[in-house]
Amino acid sequence: MKKIIVLILIITGVISCNTNNEKADGYGNFEATEITVSSEANGKIEFLNLEEGDLIEFQKQVGLVDTLQLYLSKQQLIASKTTVSSKSMNVLSQKNVLIAQLKTTEIEKNRIHNMFSENAATKRQVDEIDGKVKVIEEQIKSVGTQNAPIISDLKSIDVQIQKIDDQLQKCKIINPIQGTVLTKYAEAGEITAFGKPLYKIANISEMTLRVFVSEKQLPQIKIGQEVFVKIDGLNEMKSYEGTISWIASQAEFTPKIIQTKEERVNLVYAVKVKVKNDGSLKIGMPAEMWIK
Repeated sequence: MKKIIVLILIITGVISCNTNNEKADGYGNFEATEITVSSEANGKIEFLNLEEGDLIEFQKQVGLVDTLQLYLSKQQLIASKTTVSSKSMNVLSQKNVLIAQLKTTEIEKNRIHNMFSENAATKRQVDEIDGKVKVIEEQIKSVGTQNAPIISDLKSIDVQIQKIDDQLQKCKIINPIQGTVLTKYAEAGEITAFGKPLYKIANISEMTLRVFVSEKQLPQIKIGQEVFVKIDGLNEMKSYEGTISWIASQAEFTPKIIQTKEERVNLVYAVKVKVKNDGSLKIGMPAEMWIK
């Protein structure tokens, strides 16, 4: 009986050791797509309403760069446009006067031509009225030519106003994605410049675990396959469900910081696993992938 008990204890111990020594199918770290939001304008930051850890909505305005100089430039252009428009109105007024004169002169021309056909007017009168009509027509063309550069000036001013409107819009700091602020680089009251980073944000509601597997493990996995993902817990490993979203098409050398199931494997394949984040998963955190 003692021998049987000892044998049972030995077998149990061996099984327990094998279970405890099981290795995961892949090891890696969590990552997320990080976006660095930079300034699109030069000037003083009027406000930047965000802090590290804040959850910011998509397309929400979180800050503003000083717009005073741009506003004044726009008002100056609007005033110039009003002045140029008044010049165009004067030219058009002159043209309208000439058009009215032309109509009256053409009526007189028809009357004199009719009189000439009845020998009631001289050839000299006909030539004079014909010449008068031609003069007025040339004056109308001349006035039209004077208005062309004015119209070009108005179009140029409109383009400049649109340009300033675009710059004014870029003074608004708009959040590009819904996510959590990771790092804040600037504060209200500071002077910023085009391209200067303001804050970094990432959507960490769903994390990506990048693991590495050997060539022999490739037949066991496929895109869309569900796997287990485990992280270190207080007393035991905490488990999550994940889905394989990407498998590398080319092998690479094993990264130094990564362990693999087969210790002597030189070439491995990167695999990405999507995991829903309950708030415990952090960027850079190590984790294990277990194939179901």
